Amino acid sequence: MTTTRDLFIVSMHVTADHPVEQGNLSLALAGAEVIDLLDVHAIRLDGDRIVPIDQSAIADHLLNEAASSLVRQAPYELVGDWLWRRGRNLSAAYLADLEAEGQITQQRDRHWGLLRTSRVTLVDSLARRLAADHWASGEPILAALGATVGIHDERRGDSPSVVDEAVATVLAAVDDAVEELAAERRRRARRVEEAAETNRRRGY
Repeated sequence: MTTTRDLFIVSMHVTADHPVEQGNLSLALAGAEVIDLLDVHAIRLDGDRIVPIDQSAIADHLLNEAASSLVRQAPYELVGDWLWRRGRNLSAAYLADLEAEGQITQQRDRHWGLLRTSRVTLVDSLARRLAADHWASGEPILAALGATVGIHDERRGDSPSVVDEAVATVLAAVDDAVEELAAERRRRARRVEEAAETNRRRGY
């Protein structure tokens, strides 16, 4: 298991009734991939730039895909730029991958005896149990990424701080990216409100 898969599974398991915003989750997953690549020594950070150091194949399919897409020429890629590039629709990629592995199913619900809807649910798997254990244990990196995308466990206090400098750099970049995305959403909402107000004044 990787931090990235743990985060995705936790996002489905803990917030089943209140789904995580997918843009936030995709950015956090991209950050988790950087942390996983650091863990397997496929990369190192030079300040806030991602420097590839090993091109060996990685067992995890999507993590190997991430490693293959690294910029391998100086001045290399900024962590923040990686988050936006790699993070585009990344949550959907992890959903599809886990579904292909049989770890996710589409559960159909019947409403009012006529209409049917479907929702995605996690099967009872080793991956799900391990992710739940890591989350319950308060694993610092997972807890930090979870908090960034709005997943909290009110039963415990603040998670221990992350002491690894490279990991802390990645976590800070994820925080910044999620805040930037939230700011963009607010700007878009204001533009919609302003356009609606203009239309009302014009009598439309």
